Amino acid sequence: MGELWQRPLTMPHQGLLLFRMAPLGMLLGMLMTSCFTFCLSHKNSEFALTNPEESSTKETERKETTAEEELDPKVLEVFHPTHEWQALRPGHAVPAGSHVRLNLQTGAREVKLQDEDKLRNNLKGLKKGKRLDINTNTYTSQDLKSALAKFKEGADMESSKEDKARQAKVKRLFRSIEELKKDFEELNVVIETDMQIMVRLINKFNSSNSSLEEKIAALFDLEYYVHQMDNAQDLLSFGGLQVVINGLNSTEPLLKEYAAFVLGAAFSSNPKVQVEAIEGGALQKLLVVLATEQSLTAKKKVLFALCSLLRHFPYAQQQFLKLGGLQVLRSLVQEKGMEVLAVRVVTLLYDLVTEKMFAEEEAELMRETSPEKLQQYRQVHLLPGLQEQGWCEITAHLLALPEHDAREKVLQTLGALLATCRDRYRQDPQLNRTLVTLQAEYQALAALEVQDGEDEGYFWELLGSINSLLKELR
Repeated sequence: MGELWQRPLTMPHQGLLLFRMAPLGMLLGMLMTSCFTFCLSHKNSEFALTNPEESSTKETERKETTAEEELDPKVLEVFHPTHEWQALRPGHAVPAGSHVRLNLQTGAREVKLQDEDKLRNNLKGLKKGKRLDINTNTYTSQDLKSALAKFKEGADMESSKEDKARQAKVKRLFRSIEELKKDFEELNVVIETDMQIMVRLINKFNSSNSSLEEKIAALFDLEYYVHQMDNAQDLLSFGGLQVVINGLNSTEPLLKEYAAFVLGAAFSSNPKVQVEAIEGGALQKLLVVLATEQSLTAKKKVLFALCSLLRHFPYAQQQFLKLGGLQVLRSLVQEKGMEVLAVRVVTLLYDLVTEKMFAEEEAELMRETSPEKLQQYRQVHLLPGLQEQGWCEITAHLLALPEHDAREKVLQTLGALLATCRDRYRQDPQLNRTLVTLQAEYQALAALEVQDGEDEGYFWELLGSINSLLKELR
């Protein structure tokens, strides 16, 4: 063999050797290439031939799994930090009071113990319930009280300054009542209170030197003031109410008319004035005017005053029945030319009947057997008086009035008197014919309302009242 290597190779031998070594070199080269590629793929992931999205997803899942393992209390291991920064490995739990930071260069979490003195001071502050890093010895309680007093004093001063500024502005814009009175006195204009005005008006009305026009003008102006409850009561204090009541005895029809106009305004919802009026004889005088021959406008105002006096005043209602008030009203309704007043009279009767009914129902609900108000209403025998005076028939005949509003009020009164007048209604053939005629009329009107989109309109309600009465009378 030694000789063989020592002898120079001839060309055929060289070619044979190279031919035999070529496959071995190729195999060795491929092996080295594979190893180099494998090493690069494990050393740097940037050169790995993988899908970036899949790699990112897998990396996220791996981090979440690692985080869950770190938070799992079963696998946590307590880490004991020192006064030097140490890297915190996954799965380690940090004791309370430790100082933890994130190293931005390495991305690792690091931990160390806090300074003992600072931690001790913080714990003392927490135990005392005080805010940290505040010197609580700076202000005493007396200092705080003094500061609060100064603050309040400053606020008061500021408020007083604002008030003074506002008052100064008001004084610049408006003048005081004293200055206005002085100016009015120079102009011969006197500022009067309502009380002073009413006294002056009563004196003008009651003066024999005043003309008829001046007296009527005084009553007209007085009616405006007595609409207020306080003014109407002030009218009693100087005897003005009695002066107006006496005006009902005047021989001048206009004075009677306007005196009744003032009384009606003063009586409305004013019990104190109503009581004084009854004691002053107003009820008798009003009934006398209604029973005598007067103009339609005068009787309208007198009837207005009578209604204002009777409503919600059971004692006056008792006196009204005793003085023959129902007879006076019956004559008024049947008087020729006074048909306009018939609806007002029927409305008054309806109000008086329902008012007593509601008072009794209210007492029953409140379980009051003998209140003073109920006892007064029980002494008002209105329904028997209406039956005796023939108001069942009078009311039924008023249903023939042409106005829908008048018919509505008459139907309401017929319903209120139904318990008392049922037999009288059934014996009245004219009432039944009138109800049937009105039923047909209001059926047609109600149908038109339905066509216009009103399911339960005005005529529908009137038709319901008529149907209820017909049902009760059959």
